Amino acid sequence: MKYDDTDILIDESLLRKIEEKKHRLDSLRPLPKDAVKKLLEDMRLRHTYHSDAIEGNTLTLQETKIVLEQGITIGGKPLKDHIEARNDAEAFDFMLQLVQKKTLFSQESIQQIHDIVTKGLLKDSGKYRTGNVRITGSSITPPSYTKIISLMDDYIHTIKTLPRYPLKKAAFIHHQLVWIHPFFDGNGRVARLVTNLFFMRQGYPPIILKQEQRNIYYHVLHQADNGNLSPLAVFIAKAMKESLQLYLSVFIDEEHLIPLKELAQHSPYSQEYLSLRARQGKLDAVKLEQNWYSSTRALKEYVKTIKHS
Repeated sequence: MKYDDTDILIDESLLRKIEEKKHRLDSLRPLPKDAVKKLLEDMRLRHTYHSDAIEGNTLTLQETKIVLEQGITIGGKPLKDHIEARNDAEAFDFMLQLVQKKTLFSQESIQQIHDIVTKGLLKDSGKYRTGNVRITGSSITPPSYTKIISLMDDYIHTIKTLPRYPLKKAAFIHHQLVWIHPFFDGNGRVARLVTNLFFMRQGYPPIILKQEQRNIYYHVLHQADNGNLSPLAVFIAKAMKESLQLYLSVFIDEEHLIPLKELAQHSPYSQEYLSLRARQGKLDAVKLEQNWYSSTRALKEYVKTIKHS
């Protein structure tokens, strides 16, 4: 599948917010190593939980934390779910190593990620599929297994040479790998890690695609299957806006994330109103688990837009 930059549309106001946040983050570099380490540990946990949950893993976020930090088996939960969590966390660590070593994208590195993600779960972990498959619920059939190596060659070449804006290019990188479907299983988890590998190589933080948005995620992938990458690009862009906000909240007091209930106490608006504006995307906010958070800076910006409207 070939795309032009103009074929992938993202709302200009969303792009502007993302670029403003990235500019503020870049202006703080070099970032304190200890703070970055803690941030990445949190991102590692949340990425592992959400990426696995999208695929049907039954561990909760807290259970995933216990499995990763204490190595404890959760009673009543399948062994497969524990293996998936450990594998995904290890694959996230491997992805960070590739970033630090500035390793170029290659078929080998993608196969290595898959090997870690599916070890102990698939007998052919790290190896391309040797047969044709159908994806349940999908309107397309993945390419023949005989074309995988040549398609992956083209894919790697495109990643290295496609002159696209990063958020638009990330949508291509994510969808193309899912579309090629080079492995019998684990393609989604690998695609999410490869997308983060690309982002971090570009100086962006990793993103988390959330399990509670699973239906939306599959819907935008379906639209991409039909040739429209824009909804997937917007979905990814919104995730990036949240990740940048999480980073900024650690390093700038005015960007510190505060529960809307608490923020409402220092504003002329109720918690319910702020929650509504957060859901509408009018108030810059982040949803962590079931609660919305925003910052004093975001609230000031929102009040300013209200006054000027």
